[in-house]
Amino acid sequence: MNSRVRVSMSAILLSIMSLIAAPAHAAAAGDVVSAQPTSVYLLPGRLLEVPVNAWRLLYHSTSATGALNTVSGTLLVPKGRYLLGPRPIIGYAVGSHGLGDQCAPSVSMSQGREAELALVSLFLLKGFAVAVTDYEGLGTPGPHTYMAGISQGHAVLDSIRAATRVSGADLSTRAPVAVMGYSQGGASAGWAAQLQPSYAPELRLRGVAAGGVPADLHAVAGNLDGGPDFGLAAAAGLGLDAAYPELDLEADLNDRGRALLADAADDCVADLGRLAGLRFSDLSPVDLMNQPKWLARLAENRLGAVAPRVPMFLYHGRGDQIIPIAVGSTLRSEYCRAGVNVRWTALPAPDHVTGAIEGGPPAVEWLALRIYGLPAFGNC
Repeated sequence: MNSRVRVSMSAILLSIMSLIAAPAHAAAAGDVVSAQPTSVYLLPGRLLEVPVNAWRLLYHSTSATGALNTVSGTLLVPKGRYLLGPRPIIGYAVGSHGLGDQCAPSVSMSQGREAELALVSLFLLKGFAVAVTDYEGLGTPGPHTYMAGISQGHAVLDSIRAATRVSGADLSTRAPVAVMGYSQGGASAGWAAQLQPSYAPELRLRGVAAGGVPADLHAVAGNLDGGPDFGLAAAAGLGLDAAYPELDLEADLNDRGRALLADAADDCVADLGRLAGLRFSDLSPVDLMNQPKWLARLAENRLGAVAPRVPMFLYHGRGDQIIPIAVGSTLRSEYCRAGVNVRWTALPAPDHVTGAIEGGPPAVEWLALRIYGLPAFGNC
């Protein structure tokens, strides 16, 4: 063997050894774990398939305490070409679906029972791609961290990051981005807006629409205590306990509370009505929501302390019985004082659900104008 061959063989061996010795790519938030083609339907019985390219995603995100986790979701991309530059991407945050994996929007969309697909379709008709997160623990192993806003905001932002990394989706990291959500999704959208500058500064976020926002969970819990929608407050207690193990909710419950909440731990939102009329005092001998450990985490998950850097469209029904309009108007005031460009709309809606119906289409149109680059005019 001549010297040239020996040198070439040595170089090849060194290259192979360096590849073997090189550490694997460290997992990071926004990385795609898997992307499986799927179909989504507008009606039960898998009727009226939505004519889009769709993928069920597993992607990495970050928990409320900073740990890397894996979240599921769905990416929807219109089939036609988008002619106005990189196809825009909407991070769509759904409202309360429940606590069990069977409640996840990725499941309901695949079965034709996802009501919010009607609003999502308004974006698809404009040619925009839409990433719909299931949130942490809803569709993946482990409990759903329901109403842990920091985790939810991360999941929304990372669903957009993941969308740009799906092979075949043809989405660009240069795409204009917007976020929308109502109720639980409104909190998630608000958190995405507040977290984006530090957590995902590379995203070209143009605006955020957040409706029926439970910005202050302590105030919302007080409103729900003893009322017909108490199940939502109980579910939030379970979700925050899942996000922050030091809360140790089970240790503070009585026997009735442990039984009821264990039974509710995999309920979808409609099933939570079984807890109607109960109070926190029925479940625990201690004042749960006013314990220092709970007050600290509730304060940490209260929106309004950080000013988003993008225009915000906030909307809320005047008759909202679940999240009082005062909670939403306080968030508006705090953002306005911080200099945020806020467009506020108080809707005539007599209840929480009607607020989503009345406010959703205007929110979609407002976001589309931001995507197209038109200026936003606030009304602080």
